[in-house]
Amino acid sequence: MPARRPRPRRRARREARDRGPGLAVPRVFSVAGVDPYAAVAWRRRNARIDDAEGRPVFEQRGVEAPASWSDQAVDLVASRYFAGRLGTAARERSVRALVARVVGTVAGWVRAGGVLAGAGDAAAFEAELASLLLQQRASFNSPVWFNVGVEPQPQCSACFILGVEDHLPSILELATVEGRVFSRGSGAGSNFSALRASSEPTRTGGLAAGPVAFLRGLDALAGAVKSGGRTRRAAKMAILDADHPDVLAFVESKAIEEARARALAAAGLDRLDGAHGPSVAFQNENHSVRLPDAFLRAVARDGAWTLRPRTAAGRPTKVRARDLLRAAARAAHDCGDPGVQFADTIERWNPVPVTGPIRATNPCAEFVFLDDTACNLASINVLAFRDPVRGVDVDRLAAAVRVLTIAMETLVGHASYPTPRIADRSARLRPLGLGVTNLGALLLSLGLPYDGDAGRALAAGVMALVGGEATRTSARLAARLGPFDAWAANRAPALAVLGRHVRAAHRLDRRLVPAALRAAAVEAWDDAAARAAADGLRNAQVTAIAPTGTISFLMDCDTTGVEPALALRQEKSLTEGGVLRLVLRCLPAALEALGYDAATAAGVLAHVDATGGVDGAPGLAPDHADVFRTALPTRPGGPALPARAHLAMMAALQPFVSGAISKTVNLPADATVEDVEATFLEAWRLGLKAVAVYRDRSKVTQPLAPAAPPVCTASSGCD
Repeated sequence: MPARRPRPRRRARREARDRGPGLAVPRVFSVAGVDPYAAVAWRRRNARIDDAEGRPVFEQRGVEAPASWSDQAVDLVASRYFAGRLGTAARERSVRALVARVVGTVAGWVRAGGVLAGAGDAAAFEAELASLLLQQRASFNSPVWFNVGVEPQPQCSACFILGVEDHLPSILELATVEGRVFSRGSGAGSNFSALRASSEPTRTGGLAAGPVAFLRGLDALAGAVKSGGRTRRAAKMAILDADHPDVLAFVESKAIEEARARALAAAGLDRLDGAHGPSVAFQNENHSVRLPDAFLRAVARDGAWTLRPRTAAGRPTKVRARDLLRAAARAAHDCGDPGVQFADTIERWNPVPVTGPIRATNPCAEFVFLDDTACNLASINVLAFRDPVRGVDVDRLAAAVRVLTIAMETLVGHASYPTPRIADRSARLRPLGLGVTNLGALLLSLGLPYDGDAGRALAAGVMALVGGEATRTSARLAARLGPFDAWAANRAPALAVLGRHVRAAHRLDRRLVPAALRAAAVEAWDDAAARAAADGLRNAQVTAIAPTGTISFLMDCDTTGVEPALALRQEKSLTEGGVLRLVLRCLPAALEALGYDAATAAGVLAHVDATGGVDGAPGLAPDHADVFRTALPTRPGGPALPARAHLAMMAALQPFVSGAISKTVNLPADATVEDVEATFLEAWRLGLKAVAVYRDRSKVTQPLAPAAPPVCTASSGCD
């Protein structure tokens, strides 16, 4: 059974509440005396999802949803998040009921926790949170929608990091815990470097199986367990340190399976979901190799690298560092895996090193934290805060951050966890993962190139404000409820990490970041640091940028996470057959921001609808073409964003993120192995914590392609 959350003693809670005043919640998105649900126009429609042959795989008639929501958003919410068995009276039938279930439960917990200043603030908090969700300005991660209000102590975290030791009971326990995590709609990651290599003996004299063999079995389990008990597969991350003797077999493992998939496809055989199960392994599992600075310096000087056995019976061996990195780059070139994680960069940003080192991440590598910890996520749709003059509405964005941080912190203490150790560490460290989505669409709507100094500066300012305001709110919560339990032991390193965030905020470019945005971000970080020095922080981490696949579609986003637009034109299959082509919703705003009149804009939009791109669009100024550049080319051989554009955007945001950034560096089909290797090295030089690449058409089955809407992948357990 899942472990219950630790219950603090009443005296300790009372003393914590006496430390400081309750938090006030001003109304920004709601109006006092007006029911936020009544402020929304509602209509009923039929939700349906078809398979590739046009046959319905899900259908629910008469679903009530906000009139402003797209059919795609309604289809997704009804199929993924409505509670109750389909076709029964217990089945939810309305987005109103879904939001009320989640918001009402969370608001009740906030009231009971004594977080807010008074009854008026509690009512405002509930209305503000409901309004944010109904207006598609923000969303919780999927497990909250699955479980809150359904179970007394629901699993609320999307992200888990699970430790594993070098003995069979630990590995089998990991399988059990992963099954619990996956069945509640979440994903998990583990570092398998403690396991002895396949060249090392077991205690009984034979040779060990090695990490890759166990990973194969764990991947099969993940494929069998449906995430959240619904339809999508579970998601997991496997990590191996660069000094493990089996590291070469690990980095090549998924590329070998991709070659198998190609052979099966060429033979006309089912490679993934045949009647007897999948024929290709590692389809539910992301792989990453963990690289320390010493390894990367050895690559730079073309030096040797030592692989170290995990038992006394093994012998160290030396390999050429460049050969190992080249093998990882070659495998990633062939199939997208492995990604790389930069061990020393991650540890330099560890706010709780006294409690333990950071060795692993969640499946999508945005939750970067200690073993046996969990993190609940939420994402803000930044396009919903667009301001044509200031870039974003600073006051409204800050208000949204405050409400969401309070809600997410409350979830930590009322959730269930799959093991007592995770429950204890979650209570002691209380990490959160507030992030952003639709960033690419925000920049496009303002007429800013994704690969440009002005766009990166605005994006950095947005994330600086989100990170600073979330950290300040965590400090205010600490004054009210007390800091996280491990604060005292980690105070010095935590404040040192906070100081690095503060200095990064002061370095925001005055010339390019809108003045109001920069001032608000700097003030938030300065105040957060002062409050933390006095009262501590309630949460060891507060921000992480997830890929947000599913919840971005719930919010009708054009782009996910901090990705650029994949393509300017999307295609949607119609229930009655055929295909409807849709240009990105933000394109009209982009053309208006660039100064085009209605007639010219209509011509450009018609050209995009017909061709998928802006090349040759009538009336489009040549120097505006870069604004519409997408992650993948809109025509064979056409221009696309280079790898450096993705890396530069990540580097602009990373100093304001507690965790990391889950983002794919897209490479064209003709990219070389050397291009992949250069991308890994540049990511390290730029100070990123982790990076993954994907070369167009490198996999037999590719979910993302130009002229097609992004769909959820095996990694969508991260949202």
